[in-house]
Amino acid sequence: MDMDTRLLRCFTAVAHEGSLTRAADRLFMSRPALARQIRQLETQLGTELFTRSGAAGATLTDAGAALAAAAPAVLDAWDGALRATRGAAARADRVLRVGFVSGGAEELTRRIVAEFTRRRPGWRVRLTRAAWDDPTAGLAGGTADAALLRLPFPGQEALDIEVLLTEERWVALPAGHRLARRAEVDFAELLDEPFVAAPPEAGWWRDYWLAADERDGRPAKIGAVAHTSDAWLTAIAGGHGVSLTPEATARSCRRPDVTCRPVRGVSPGGIGVARARGTEVPQVVRDFVEACVTARDEPERPGA
Repeated sequence: MDMDTRLLRCFTAVAHEGSLTRAADRLFMSRPALARQIRQLETQLGTELFTRSGAAGATLTDAGAALAAAAPAVLDAWDGALRATRGAAARADRVLRVGFVSGGAEELTRRIVAEFTRRRPGWRVRLTRAAWDDPTAGLAGGTADAALLRLPFPGQEALDIEVLLTEERWVALPAGHRLARRAEVDFAELLDEPFVAAPPEAGWWRDYWLAADERDGRPAKIGAVAHTSDAWLTAIAGGHGVSLTPEATARSCRRPDVTCRPVRGVSPGGIGVARARGTEVPQVVRDFVEACVTARDEPERPGA
């Protein structure tokens, strides 16, 4: 019997959450649509997988528990096959897929790409900006061969990372904000401000950019949620909140309705190049990482 992996992913979400409502939120689906997916899977398997309870709760049956134990390995194997297939197809076209979140390596990116194409004539780099709910910029899902990422980020312990830059965190404010004329802002002055945040699915990466560890237990006020840098800037300009931001992003901001200032009282972040861990990493990906290191360590050539 053929199985739709979408149905299996819906099942694992409900099994993990123990609730149709919470699983539907996680999957960005309506609860009725998710319930239909579960019923379709149960029909295909010829057995009930959950015992429904009040308030949209869902408890695994014995059959459901057996499937929940086996499903992650099935999905991991399928995801691995997709990653390998997509990566091989891109390399056959001499394309290296590089994901990035926000500004990537900022000004260094141009030098990295130039160094890589010098090492690999005939190849091109396809840079793809990821939404903020994917802090690995496609590495986890197999849509990128390497990624230029803000550090730290969720899942980095499973990847090989070379740190390229260390940079301070600044704050982005509406141009008319009471702190916008300051030369520098103390983070303590921002504790009661509403923040423009990444979506909850970003997990502790969202918490890092809210400086959750430096709030002495005081929860952040969320004024707006943004999935992309454009939506983030629009929310700040509209007065929905302030936001911490990397120094390079702050310096490159050209919007007259957004002001960026250095912040005291928060730890610095960084930028790194990340790739999958293992001995079977394609040589072209290793060449890209080496190009990143060379661009970091060598001064820019005049006229380059």
